[in-house]
Amino acid sequence: MPRAALALGLSAILLASGASAQDNSAAGLNIPEGVKIFGENNPNVRRATAVINGDVVTGTDVDQRLALILAANTNPVSGDELERLRLQVLRNLIDETLEIQEAKASDIEIGDAEVNESYARVAAQNFNENVEAMDAYLERIGSSPASLKRQILGELAWQRLLRRNVAPFVNVSEEEVNEMLERLRAAKGTDEYRIGEIYLAATPESKQQVFENAHRIVEQLRQGGSFVAYARQYSQASTAAVGGDLGWIRLAQLPPELATAAREMQPGQLFGPIELSGGFSIIYLIDKRQVLMADPRDAILSLKQISISFPSTATEAQANKKAAEFAEAMRTAGGCGAVDSVAAQLGAQVVSNDQIRARDLPGPLQQAVLSLSTGETSPPFGSLDDGVRVLMLCGRDDPQTDSGPSFDQLMSQMEDDRINKRAQMYLRDLRRDAIIEYN
Repeated sequence: MPRAALALGLSAILLASGASAQDNSAAGLNIPEGVKIFGENNPNVRRATAVINGDVVTGTDVDQRLALILAANTNPVSGDELERLRLQVLRNLIDETLEIQEAKASDIEIGDAEVNESYARVAAQNFNENVEAMDAYLERIGSSPASLKRQILGELAWQRLLRRNVAPFVNVSEEEVNEMLERLRAAKGTDEYRIGEIYLAATPESKQQVFENAHRIVEQLRQGGSFVAYARQYSQASTAAVGGDLGWIRLAQLPPELATAAREMQPGQLFGPIELSGGFSIIYLIDKRQVLMADPRDAILSLKQISISFPSTATEAQANKKAAEFAEAMRTAGGCGAVDSVAAQLGAQVVSNDQIRARDLPGPLQQAVLSLSTGETSPPFGSLDDGVRVLMLCGRDDPQTDSGPSFDQLMSQMEDDRINKRAQMYLRDLRRDAIIEYN
């Protein structure tokens, strides 16, 4: 089930006007106003290496993991942004090391065979089951198979540790699940959103710097950066491990600031940074649907694509004229049974597919095709170079009404949500107790 946990920001520090220096404490630390800094401590001049409870994270480790992020970004990264990324990667590697160490201390061992199996699945998803091609790609971008396998090891170890040390102590009662089911039924027909979030915590002192960092992340994302990759490396929410995906939620479950922004967004849009109590969020609207209602985009369509090309010497005016004649011929073709012969007369090509999900079509075409009746064609689309095409609807199987999650599914989702929140506290405790030396 999707992990739908929202980041819990740090509470803002409220300073009472007219209070003495002793009263102006930050979360009990008793820090006076007007502090004077003695010396400098600039992490940007520190070499990106660390020793965590005796285990070393080297500069090479950081560089190879950083290469994975840079490969997911289609645009050049500035020097300042590169340094920020490098420091974030180091923090992530420290957390990863702590997770692996804690799993080992709990006698949890992840064998090489299990890591290699997961690595092969990643290769299958991206390189058609060709592990050698995956290895070569990682070497080419400046990373390595060992770096990605260590990340896989960290995730497997942490998941298994949570199943042993956290999950058994998380309880969700039947009453809670039934209450949530009633809420879902009462919300039938209301909008539900699938949102990705990158959350950056900030104190009053670091607020401006964090805002500037968040703004740079937004710029990188709008230039083609991978939201999932940036969420995994930057987000300080528990959903970072799943690329920032909050799962399907209703706006009432979001902080008001995020709900207001999401209400006006369309799928595929990015918004932020949005200031919250304790930090900033960047949100990405992955999709939108109605609670317990069938989504028309899940319809299975039987389509014929009919296309013609233009001569290389054709002018735009000539192409427009030919496209209009083609569209009219398709409109009056007489349906899917006759379109093949009409297309042959025009020298057009016909491609059929009986298993197209409406949501798999490009966005502008989805609504156009879903509004068609059997035998009707979409508006023509294409370009001077690619030619012009139309889609003819030959059949449609509409989706069944969504009955919503079952009792067991909802209980599992609620348990996962609580496990994620406790995992965040667990990792915070590991950081607090760790002995970390920087070089």
